[in-house]
Amino acid sequence: MQNNEITDVFFDLDHTLWDFDRNSGLAFERVFKKHKIKLPLTDFLKVYEPINFAYWKKYRENVVTKEELRRGRLTETFQYFKTKLPLATIDSLAHCYIEELPIDNHLFLGTVEILEYLSGNYKLHIITNGFEEVQHLKLQNSGIKKYFKTVTTSEEVGLKKPHPVIFKTALAKASVAPRNSVMIGDSLEADIIGAHNVGMHTLLFNYRNEIVATPHFAITELSEIKKHL
Repeated sequence: MQNNEITDVFFDLDHTLWDFDRNSGLAFERVFKKHKIKLPLTDFLKVYEPINFAYWKKYRENVVTKEELRRGRLTETFQYFKTKLPLATIDSLAHCYIEELPIDNHLFLGTVEILEYLSGNYKLHIITNGFEEVQHLKLQNSGIKKYFKTVTTSEEVGLKKPHPVIFKTALAKASVAPRNSVMIGDSLEADIIGAHNVGMHTLLFNYRNEIVATPHFAITELSEIKKHL
């Protein structure tokens, strides 16, 4: 990565700056209480999280719609616990969850510090596959919206990372060339390979410490960005 070439830094939001798993768990805690769901939350989340991950992959690949994602991830999780809920209840839970999700806004350790550090020398941006109606709320409610010059969502573009068009749209909004940009995100497929394919520099945020065979630069803590920028 040629540091002197880079003028703009693009971040993914969920699982990169915004601590999705922690905030999602707190949202579900309130959803379960409101809907009087008796399942132990810890057990539910252990099953739900990989199912949700798989549905987001299907959503990125246009295999399922937004509605099918919201319904399917809940339906399959409850089925694991041999609990069959009416579709109206599933939809009510899904809607309530989306309303609750932006209320808690825990960030990954070092998020504000690294944004402060970078904002003095680079223009910062967001590229996210998250839903339009909640991503802006997350940025606003967590207090980090002020750091970003542009925000590009998959719903706005009509295509999801890793499709090249979402990256090209974000670069055009920022008025910057790919060679002068770096993409930082947690998904090797969606963030890193997607950005690399349009000519951007990349930095994988491998906070899960997964074994990843990749030629791309990687970090496990946000503070390590300082070693690269």
